[in-house]
Amino acid sequence: MRICWANTENYDESNVVILGVPDESKSHSLRKGTSEAPHKIREISNIRDTYKRGSDISTGFPLGGINTKVYDYGNILRTEVSDAIGKISSKSKIPITIGGDHSISTDIIKSLSKRYGSISLVYFDAHPDFISSSSGYYGSVLHDVLPDIDTKSSIQIGIRTPEQEEIDNIKKHDLSVITPWDVLKNGITEIEKTILGKIGKNTYISVDMDAIDPAYAPGVSVPVPLGLGNLEVVYLLKSIVKRGIVGLDIMEVCPGYDIKDRTSHLASRMIAEVISAIN
Repeated sequence: MRICWANTENYDESNVVILGVPDESKSHSLRKGTSEAPHKIREISNIRDTYKRGSDISTGFPLGGINTKVYDYGNILRTEVSDAIGKISSKSKIPITIGGDHSISTDIIKSLSKRYGSISLVYFDAHPDFISSSSGYYGSVLHDVLPDIDTKSSIQIGIRTPEQEEIDNIKKHDLSVITPWDVLKNGITEIEKTILGKIGKNTYISVDMDAIDPAYAPGVSVPVPLGLGNLEVVYLLKSIVKRGIVGLDIMEVCPGYDIKDRTSHLASRMIAEVISAIN
């Protein structure tokens, strides 16, 4: 099943490539099931983001429509991520990856850095994922990609439950962090200015859906109250994307814990809004 936003069956003519990685082998979460997310997000996109009039099936595009050519690559194994991302980026296409657990982002970023050099990382998450005492799992992503990113032009957004080790690493590497409290205090337009003033040329966005408050995204592997609003996240995503990105991922949707597929539907809509903002 293709995501409903795919509008071409010709890989060569596409600008954006959707691919799923149904793997959670490096997650330590008590909640299991993120490997089901690529299928569920595609399924829900076709159920809720399309409508039928007579014999015609149409897609409800975001305001402004989608002019970008989007190809659904299907699902791949975790071991295939590096090569697949390398193939996509070598043709200057933008990969949008659906996980799976957040450690998948490590392989994506490392592959992209081989093409673009040091990456400017925008990391939406409730957790910093900056554990350095362990590596190769969903809580060590920032530590594992340090050689591949420019920390001076990278930023974390939505952080609200760091461990002491992560706080120490954030300070050590002088990584910028925006919390939900910052958004509440300063307002979304000031936060937008801060982000756009921070990020560099080759920007990659990684979204753990638990950055969003469980009121909007209950179906995640590690829900944390007091998170970002769904509209706030989409607003910031679109602003960043308009500046140009080399890729994006959406991770940690956990369909088995969702409520009426709200999180999967939100993830689908977020993908559409990102695509609609690509120049």
